[in-house]
Amino acid sequence: MQVNITKTGLDEIRDLRTMFLHENHFQFVCNKCHDYGWADTWLFRIGNVRVGYGSVWGTDRRQDRDTIFEFYLLPVYRKYASFIFEEFHTAARAIWIEAQSNDIFLTTMLYRFCENSFAEAILFEDHFQTSFEIPDAIFRKRSEHDPMDGDDSDYVVDVDGEIVASGGLMLNYNIPYADIYMQTREAHREKGYATYIVQELKRTAYKMGRVPAARCNVGNRISQATLEKAGFRICGFRLKGVIRIAED
Repeated sequence: MQVNITKTGLDEIRDLRTMFLHENHFQFVCNKCHDYGWADTWLFRIGNVRVGYGSVWGTDRRQDRDTIFEFYLLPVYRKYASFIFEEFHTAARAIWIEAQSNDIFLTTMLYRFCENSFAEAILFEDHFQTSFEIPDAIFRKRSEHDPMDGDDSDYVVDVDGEIVASGGLMLNYNIPYADIYMQTREAHREKGYATYIVQELKRTAYKMGRVPAARCNVGNRISQATLEKAGFRICGFRLKGVIRIAED
């Protein structure tokens, strides 16, 4: 079987990406790589038939193209997945795979072809609504008069005129998802403000017609506990591995 692997533009595979995102109902954390020009995309053909695509970006430097982070085949051609992946890997000259564990197809390739794989981040999806209240705490949009000290977050928690926590929603992920980020000022930690602002950011996302999601470093137990207390649950992991394809 002859597979033709060619580098192409995003417009040439946009319909295939739509199918990829439709099949996988989760926030895809590398979605912005395409919009910002951080990735190269490759089209797969068997004969004259478009059968799938793959994308690569730089694992440490955005200008590099050493990491496969998307790999999609139309279902009827998935029986050739290993062969096509090897051809793609050779053409792109990638040395890493980065995959979300809830992307079963690429994760399968990671476990099939990688050594020394490990989890870098924990992925969260919303699970239930909470109703925490903190006396005198006000969740609001940031004012131009707020002393933010370089923090460009869009939302804050205000207690008696003092900013105790801040955060926002990143909207450059696949629709309808919005990624929550937050931080609590050091003097006000362990008082429930982090959980409170996550709760309110979730509500804000839903009012915008978005679905809240979040992630944190795999070793950040404090953030993990905060997100779970605010109603999130783990839905996957961000995995990474070194590609080792055995030679015949």
